Amino acid sequence: MPKQEIVSPDLAVPNGHFAQATRSGRLVFISGMTARNAAGGVTGVGDISAQTHQVCQNLEAAVKAAGGTLDDIARVDVYVRNMEDFDAIHAVRRQYFTGVAPASTMVEVSKFVNKDYLIEINAIAVLPEDAR
Repeated sequence: MPKQEIVSPDLAVPNGHFAQATRSGRLVFISGMTARNAAGGVTGVGDISAQTHQVCQNLEAAVKAAGGTLDDIARVDVYVRNMEDFDAIHAVRRQYFTGVAPASTMVEVSKFVNKDYLIEINAIAVLPEDAR
């Protein structure tokens, strides 16, 4: 099966040359999701919990557009501006990833493409055999 682009109407159009997500077979590769809402604005400026909620909602929209759910996400890579936000981020993540948690890496970075971003998460999902 050739790689296919996944597009969700619930996500802002990417502001660079990349897909929201791509699917190859049962694998879905979700680009780094930030706190950009569907209108393109930044949700929760200065608020790591609000931004993490928006990021998780964006991940959910991308995996849903590919035919899956958050339960299908097997791995996430988390980039944060401040590692001291670890507990707040995980408190929000527990609300979205309620089954087996995905494998995860978290690293602190010095910059994002927008000065208002506090977090970015990319993900890999493995869809069920019967996913569309």
